[in-house]
Amino acid sequence: MIGTGTVEMDGRERRRLPPGVRPLFGDGGEGRTLSVELPAGSVVWPDPTYLRFPSAVRGRPAFWLSEAPATGSLYARLRAEHSRSGLWPVLLEESVQPWSVGQIAPDAAAEIDNYNVGAFMEEVWADWVQRASEDQIEILDPFGPLCPGPAEPTELVEPGGTRPDPGAVADWYAATLAEQGMPVGLAAVDRGADALAVMGWQGALHHNEWNVPLAAVVRSWEDRFGARLVCMGFNTLELSVAAPPTTAHHAVHVAAEHWAFCPDAIIQGAGTLQDYAEQLRGRHTWSFWWD
Repeated sequence: MIGTGTVEMDGRERRRLPPGVRPLFGDGGEGRTLSVELPAGSVVWPDPTYLRFPSAVRGRPAFWLSEAPATGSLYARLRAEHSRSGLWPVLLEESVQPWSVGQIAPDAAAEIDNYNVGAFMEEVWADWVQRASEDQIEILDPFGPLCPGPAEPTELVEPGGTRPDPGAVADWYAATLAEQGMPVGLAAVDRGADALAVMGWQGALHHNEWNVPLAAVVRSWEDRFGARLVCMGFNTLELSVAAPPTTAHHAVHVAAEHWAFCPDAIIQGAGTLQDYAEQLRGRHTWSFWWD
């Protein structure tokens, strides 16, 4: 196990961040604490041949990775302390590659601020429509060639509804996924969505292989639907969702966002936006895969 020191905060004694994760922060994690005892693990440095912008690494590792599979309980305890530790937990599929060998392309979280979700959605939509046949465009009914833009938050569409705690839903989903036996990664980020960029995930194959715009979309889903990034794979993402759409009209609008984010989920899955929307209604997990 990794040892820790202690600091005094609010009249209580808390343990400093373990030495093994302090290099993730530019200031060494000064003032941050973690009461969870971490299992054996180590930081992951990006392979220089995978970097788009070498300066983006800034002399720091991308994330910390546990050696052994994590339990749902460990995930929940780490997530609960994110506000104090600054470390967001992410379960990682296919741990040998790309994670442990550094086949990643990290970017600074600040880059995410440069992207507008609506503009990204419109760009993807217009590009695909330009190349699509008339039959293919029918997949996007009822919107067709006209991008509808981002959907309203669930609570605005369905006033009076109750939203489960996003953290509790994330813990529930993590416990389910952890049964598959996956290690946990820890990213030094202010919010979970930023881990996509900071950890250097490159899984949107043949779509938008730059992770930063996609991180901006997940940030927006955090705010509008209580989504939380729970798991990443080589070309997959798993999100928990506290406030999914529950009406047919809202669900098809959210489905349009999912199509722009991950066309394969619809084109090689349900087949049409409307069929996919039926799968989204009331569903507290969103799964994405790129081929």
